[in-house]
Amino acid sequence: MIVVSPDRRGLRLRLWIVFALAALFASAALAQFNFPTLDGRVTDVAHIVTPESRAALDAKLKALEDKSGIQLVVATVPSLQGGDVESYANGLFRAWKLGEAKKNNGVLFLIAPGDRKMRIEVGYGLESVLTDAVSKVILTLAVAPRFKAGDFAGGVDRGVDAIIETLSTDQSEWTRRAQQEDGGATADQIMALLIFALFVFILLNMARNARGGPPGRGGGFGGYGGGPVIFLPPSGGGWDGGGFGDGGFSGGGGSSGGGGASGDW
Repeated sequence: MIVVSPDRRGLRLRLWIVFALAALFASAALAQFNFPTLDGRVTDVAHIVTPESRAALDAKLKALEDKSGIQLVVATVPSLQGGDVESYANGLFRAWKLGEAKKNNGVLFLIAPGDRKMRIEVGYGLESVLTDAVSKVILTLAVAPRFKAGDFAGGVDRGVDAIIETLSTDQSEWTRRAQQEDGGATADQIMALLIFALFVFILLNMARNARGGPPGRGGGFGGYGGGPVIFLPPSGGGWDGGGFGDGGFSGGGGSSGGGGASGDW
């Protein structure tokens, strides 16, 4: 019989509270956005793509999904509603649940012309292929020059082609360019590591205070006893596969943890 001491019960309760609050804050942050309805593989709310271009893009995206199961969606919105492009794109991705639930193989190409911002948001399952560095190169070299020239349809089309090429080949042009230009960790990767380190530091200090002493005594995580390590599952769920269900286009239950890259023009 295992007896859980009162201080360990308190630690577990505090850990649960920390992660519950983190989930609550994340939900509150997303609640500020009024996301558009997903009405197709090209959801052009900002009206920057011609009908002809939209039809051609939809055919490419459908072919990619039929062949590989990867659900790539293009979304344009007039503005980010006062938020940053990273939070908006990640929230939109999760709201639409792009990609298959078990594979998390969705990709969102978001453009907000009113804020001159864009982002490629990548599902968990594709982060090793469509990396942050590759996504950044695509936005910088393939998309931004055309957007600067006012050619939105051409920029979206070139970006989609580059994403599909990267996802469909072992060594695409964009992967090689990213390797040439990436001399080490990107700024986004460094920032993510710093945020993670800060979060762990705060968590460990809370655990130390709950124990009433310095770290290093006792077993369990980080020497703070036997409290559980809790991982919040990604949002989503539901059935596998996207495409057309119940008469309309929909996501398949996938999610993203913030992989990808942002850009402007």
